[in-house]
Amino acid sequence: MIHYRYLSSQAKKIVSINQAYRSTEQGATLIVVLLFLVLIMLAGAIAVRQSNTDLKIATSDQINTVLLQSSDSANQRLEMMINGNPSSKEYEDATSFSGVFGHFLLDEKSATNEFIYCFNPRTQTYVKANATVKDVSGGYIDSLNNGICDYTNANGYTSARQTVMTQMSVSLTPPDPNAERFGHMVIGKEIEDRTSKKYKFDVRATSALPAYNEPKVGSTKCFEQTSIKSNVLTGNQSLSECLLQASTPSKMLYEQAEVENVSSTTICIPFGKGPINPQCMFSPSTP
Repeated sequence: MIHYRYLSSQAKKIVSINQAYRSTEQGATLIVVLLFLVLIMLAGAIAVRQSNTDLKIATSDQINTVLLQSSDSANQRLEMMINGNPSSKEYEDATSFSGVFGHFLLDEKSATNEFIYCFNPRTQTYVKANATVKDVSGGYIDSLNNGICDYTNANGYTSARQTVMTQMSVSLTPPDPNAERFGHMVIGKEIEDRTSKKYKFDVRATSALPAYNEPKVGSTKCFEQTSIKSNVLTGNQSLSECLLQASTPSKMLYEQAEVENVSSTTICIPFGKGPINPQCMFSPSTP
């Protein structure tokens, strides 16, 4: 009986040790499972955050492309218009006394003005009747406000989708004191000839997406501001600065353009000698 009890006691000890080992093993498995669950949740959160970042980058890139294309289209249209057929209506509008370039070319008093119009390829108006003229001091030269883009009006947008609007600003480049002497004169022209002067323009095309944020800061409408940055005479915000403060996506494309009169000659053979050039402005004389 004594030997039996001894074996029974050893058996009980062995059973209790096995039970303790199994309970410890089950706790470790739970901790490992919880760690894997936390890692999976972190990986999912990082993936969601990364996808949101990629979406924002893609959207920003699309907005930047749309704004750049709109500003570039407005500049190209202006360049094509002045380099186009002189007999076309667009050319006549641009170079007339009230046109975007003629306003400066034909009136020396307009040297400090800023010619503003809202680019709309559907209407294609580039005359003063559909524009706004400002002085460098910030005041309006005329009472017309037709050139300011109105984001509440469908005609202010570049397309019927009413997504992007582009406001153009054309002004004479301020004179450079270090410029080359007589660099503003056209080669082969007389100085007294008014058309012999070369004019350098600052062209600013500002495109914005009013649908994202209203282009307005307090009671100030951004599109009513000058496009010339750091206007020290007025101290007012420029158009790009106002759009930035209003958190309206925008892009300004700036370029300088030179406009000069290009003359050409036509060889004419008078007095009936040789073939007659139909472009001659006079009739050949008879011998």
